[in-house]
Amino acid sequence: MISGYLKSSISTVEKRFGLSSQTSGLLAAFNEVGNTALIVFVSYFGSRVHRPRLIGYGAILVTLAGVLMTVPHFISEPYHYDHTSPADMPQDFEASLCLPTTEAPASAPAPSNSSCSGYTEVQHLAVVGIMFTAQTLLGVGGVPIQPFGISYIDDFAHHSNSPLYLGVLFAVTMMGPGMAYGLGSLMLRLYVDIDRMPEGGISLTSKDPRWVGAWWLGFLISAGTVALAAIPYFFFPKEMPKEKRELRFRRKVLAVSDPPVSKGEDASSERSPGESPEKKDGLAQIAPDLTVIQFIKVFPRVMLRTLRHPIFLLVVLSQVCMSSMVAGMATFLPKFLERQFSVTASYANLLIGCLTIPLAIVGIVVGGILVKRLRLGPMHCGTLCLLGALFCLLLSTPLFFMGCSTHQITGINHQPGGQPGLELFPGCTETCSCPSDDFNPVCDSSARVEYLTPCHAGCASRVVHEAPDKSQVFYTNCSCVVGGGPVPAGSCDSACSHLVLPFMILVSLGAALASVTHTPSFMLILRGVKKEDKTLAVGIQFMLLRVLAWMPSPVIHGSAIDTTCVYWAQSCGRRAVCHYYDHDLLRNRFIGLQFFFKTGSLACFALILAILRQQDKEEGTKATIPNSGLQQQLLASGAKKEPEESRV
Repeated sequence: MISGYLKSSISTVEKRFGLSSQTSGLLAAFNEVGNTALIVFVSYFGSRVHRPRLIGYGAILVTLAGVLMTVPHFISEPYHYDHTSPADMPQDFEASLCLPTTEAPASAPAPSNSSCSGYTEVQHLAVVGIMFTAQTLLGVGGVPIQPFGISYIDDFAHHSNSPLYLGVLFAVTMMGPGMAYGLGSLMLRLYVDIDRMPEGGISLTSKDPRWVGAWWLGFLISAGTVALAAIPYFFFPKEMPKEKRELRFRRKVLAVSDPPVSKGEDASSERSPGESPEKKDGLAQIAPDLTVIQFIKVFPRVMLRTLRHPIFLLVVLSQVCMSSMVAGMATFLPKFLERQFSVTASYANLLIGCLTIPLAIVGIVVGGILVKRLRLGPMHCGTLCLLGALFCLLLSTPLFFMGCSTHQITGINHQPGGQPGLELFPGCTETCSCPSDDFNPVCDSSARVEYLTPCHAGCASRVVHEAPDKSQVFYTNCSCVVGGGPVPAGSCDSACSHLVLPFMILVSLGAALASVTHTPSFMLILRGVKKEDKTLAVGIQFMLLRVLAWMPSPVIHGSAIDTTCVYWAQSCGRRAVCHYYDHDLLRNRFIGLQFFFKTGSLACFALILAILRQQDKEEGTKATIPNSGLQQQLLASGAKKEPEESRV
């Protein structure tokens, strides 16, 4: 839930602390560092420990990480959305207006880039360092949850119920991010400094691009929720009795199919052919006796043996592609919706929490039910995964065309082939002393032209229209606007904002179809490896998912988003948050990355199905050879008996 909440507020954290999308993607992925370093060890030595209790301890660490994430808010200065206004004046007052140089406020400070101090830089580094530390702690706390939870369920559940239980587990796991996005929708409606509001209040609305919501408050609520959820785990037993249904099922099978045998014969019949009692579960028996040094020596050999299994390797690669798609979408989809369709961060999180997450949960449960009810074997599980990946890919194709280009922004070149950055301002602002690094956009809705500040629009006065629920700021006497205004504060709305709901419906349906493959792909692993390697295989699987998907994917998506920026804010001589993007380029690169990963997953499932079919053919061939040999023996014995009968 805490990790999901960070993803829901990632664009807000970027604006608050001046981070690029690449840095915020690295922050979102950094919890996987601590997780990856420990997950294989935890999975391998899982039989030594009390698994439910260790999950509870991990949840406590997650709670501490959530509390630590709020510390940057309390040690930072209050948020100033207009850096050029004097400290003792209302923000975005006269400093943003078009005033001759001789009439500019004498008390206004120098531009933010030239007023930096060493303390400011140290504070920025401290804030970023605290957030990265909290993310590392979050990853360490989350280590025991999935490997121990999956193995605990699969060990004590009936084998026919295990797919359903795992589907429910994955679905309930998805409820955490769903609740996180819903919580983000509520918290980001509140102003960031709700605990220390400036005198006279603020004149911002949540649609203003400078708005920063109370991102930190959600971390406190999430941490409290995780702390309460950790309590029941301390009361679960270390081992649970096997489900009785399995015992009855086994007795029925033995009674119908096997003749009465002695105890010794019965014990030997439960072993697979060619498997000696000493060899069965050998690794499972040896693992608790290994020291850490011995484990480090033996682990590469065991890992290579597991990775040589073609089905295991291809399933993991397909899940890597799916997880890369999910990681990028979960981290940057809210920001994409904000930029592409001009919706607020709160509304973007509401759409994801109410549409995408619930449909993904339904997809996971449906996948588990299909495997259980239809008793799908490996071949049919592979077919189900292939169909889910195929339809998910088809639904993502229309997303390339659901969007519109960036509206005209005076002074910024965002044409194809143009160099992003500031251009010469129109001649209507030659008499104005406009700060070069201010950001207080206004929109001329009649011409659909946006200006960086009222000064760049040539506006000389400011009017506030008071209303019972909110106040709206307008700027008048604008020399660059036809008729002189008034023009409202804030960015221009997107011309294709009506497409946000169809876009999200397609994304959510694609997420549901991709989620259908989740449980069948896990069953291909759990039923395809040896019993003694099951826990280790799950640990290796999650390690590879983190190393190859959850760690690099947010950084890759963030870097791709940064390449579409056409106007960067500057802070102390360094590149900070991006104010404007090329919307067409942003859409093509973001959706293109999603399409690439979905195609990779589809290709892996196709190879899995081909290998399973080849294995079935080989098994069928082996089965026909003994049968033909038996028929030949019967014919030969019959031919011997005929002469004897004739002699009689």
